[in-house]
Amino acid sequence: MRILITGGKGMLGRTLSRTLARHDLHVADLPETDITSPRAIDAAIRDFKPETVIHAAAMTAVDACETNPDLAFKVNAVGSANVATACHHHKARLIALSTDYVFDGSLPRPYHEWDNPTPCTVYGASKRAGETAVQTLCPDHLIIRIAWLYGPGGPSFLHTMLKLGAQTGDPLKIVRDQIGNPTSTDAVAHLIERLLDEPVSGILHGSCEGECSWYDFACEIFRHRPAAREIRPCSTSEFPRPAPRPANSRLDKRHLRLLGIGLMPDWREALSQFFTEHPEL
Repeated sequence: MRILITGGKGMLGRTLSRTLARHDLHVADLPETDITSPRAIDAAIRDFKPETVIHAAAMTAVDACETNPDLAFKVNAVGSANVATACHHHKARLIALSTDYVFDGSLPRPYHEWDNPTPCTVYGASKRAGETAVQTLCPDHLIIRIAWLYGPGGPSFLHTMLKLGAQTGDPLKIVRDQIGNPTSTDAVAHLIERLLDEPVSGILHGSCEGECSWYDFACEIFRHRPAAREIRPCSTSEFPRPAPRPANSRLDKRHLRLLGIGLMPDWREALSQFFTEHPEL
């Protein structure tokens, strides 16, 4: 299959390139291809003629989005609209990556694909605007929402923890009142690989199974790579940030279950596999 990957130099894009190496791939990323330029992304898709475009390019720095909303919407909303328009024009299927941040985290249960998005951050609002653009401008689309992502090379929470955990000093405080689904780029890439030949459209949630807090996630990381300092739980209020974090980022994979395509791996299993495959960390 001929596949074009936007954001191909990013953490997920790099994993996708490795996982899908048997296909005919074209990695589109800055500076060669700018998704905020309609002409640039149209030319990239026109020239390569992909059957499928995996749209992984995004501005994902949550606090930076909050302080620079114009850039966030330019990349995540306008950029996604440009990709969707070009895909429809050149008859390519579009698989777009989105986020748990389209929800505000106020529900007491995991969010499923038919829950109404209610973003409370600029990042979440810009990604939701990107989802709407994809839904409107490219009928042949699949949107996959992911959360708490980590992968080879980072940047990610996992890499930050390993760096901070290796330092000596005061106890490392980690938030315990936010819960979600830690998810490896490998798990997401293998899900996308399975979906390439499936006639599935709409929205899917693609995070790993199981749930935990950031503190629990860190403890599991340090079980594999022991820290040089004490680890202590704390509350969100102790770490004010420019953008609020959802207290509940859990994603229910209801659509995957109903399709019978196969569930995602448990987050602990995926994390263990990650460390096994990357002994250098």
